[in-house]
Amino acid sequence: MPRRLPPSKEQSALLPPFPTLAPQHIHIPATPEDFAAARAALLAAPVLGFDTESRPLFTAGAHDAGPDLVQLATPHGAWLLQLHRREALELAREVLADARILKVGFGLDNDRRSLPARLGVEPAGLQDLDRVFARHGFGRNTGVRAAVALVLGQCLAKSKKMSTSNWSARTLSPGQVRYAATDAHAPVLVHQALPAWEAAQPPPAPRPGRPRPLRIST
Repeated sequence: MPRRLPPSKEQSALLPPFPTLAPQHIHIPATPEDFAAARAALLAAPVLGFDTESRPLFTAGAHDAGPDLVQLATPHGAWLLQLHRREALELAREVLADARILKVGFGLDNDRRSLPARLGVEPAGLQDLDRVFARHGFGRNTGVRAAVALVLGQCLAKSKKMSTSNWSARTLSPGQVRYAATDAHAPVLVHQALPAWEAAQPPPAPRPGRPRPLRIST
């Protein structure tokens, strides 16, 4: 199949904006009651959007201790687990190790490498949605912004300033909260809409067969 190009940032900007979650639907557990409610909601979900955030490293060779924040989302809400909290670490460990729950996201290779050391368990049930778009000719790094444009027909604005902010902060700014929640919420909505989108795509071109060696009869 010829290489297909995803929408550029400029093309995406012409689309209607992606509707971010209202603040009341973004949860940052802090109390035992918060964690009990988060655990009940997350373990009951068959599919969760998934992403992580780490504080930026500006020194070459600096030790990367893994993510500081784990984000999980259903179509209707998001939970931001700050891993400096013991209860958040335990909940992230339980949810990510549960193979019954499908966790969908983009660019998950680094998470597969870093999470076992950070959480003490191997994550199970991860699905990198970049692989889905690769099957349809878009390459292996489509990313959430282009995927939202392709599948949902919406513009997802991504802030470079937010992505490189201090994710180890004990109190996240409103901008960080909105950015982190969206990075988990968008994948679960894309996953939800993928069957209809895939059904409308051209079938992949058949792979050319290996040429058979020529037989010479004697």
